[in-house]
Amino acid sequence: MLPLMVKMNFKMLEKWFYERSPQIVARELLGKILYNTDSQRMGIIIETEPYFGIEDPASRARRGGNLAEVMRGPVCTALVYGIHRQWLLNIVAHPPGEYGAVLVRSILPVERQGEEFNIFRPIFGPGRLTRYLSIDKSLHGCFLCREDSRLKILDYLAIEDKCVLRSRRVGVREDLPEPLNFKVNNECLEALAEQIK
Repeated sequence: MLPLMVKMNFKMLEKWFYERSPQIVARELLGKILYNTDSQRMGIIIETEPYFGIEDPASRARRGGNLAEVMRGPVCTALVYGIHRQWLLNIVAHPPGEYGAVLVRSILPVERQGEEFNIFRPIFGPGRLTRYLSIDKSLHGCFLCREDSRLKILDYLAIEDKCVLRSRRVGVREDLPEPLNFKVNNECLEALAEQIK
């Protein structure tokens, strides 16, 4: 089987990465590592969804208030809110002057030991993800693009297009016409687990 990804480095993603359309950021976050320095737990991001401004019927920006303010605020900021008794993690991402954030929906948990990884079963669903990584409301507003951040995203893999499934966003009543859920498909997820061992 051909390589499905290119190993990058473990440097923290910089602010410019998030200063683009949420759709581009959501796609390119696949394969990156989400790391909570407090819990010392991490996972490779395998599913994301972008959300936009007031033109997006599923966006929190339409409701106004603090969440809308954060979505229009500095990029690379954690946006954490509760729904159905669980926390959801979004990362603010947008071009200057616009609204936007990316919901991180699923991860492949890993445990780093030097340059090697222990790999665990995928965690699907944003609520399960935040429970595993110990992410809660205390991380709302956390700026990820700082070396001493409690929460950060590290560069790791670039996932090829053939490995990415696109579908409608999950659990929204009204959606935009374009499929905006990005997910690493099962075949490539299995191959990914084999290649990073």
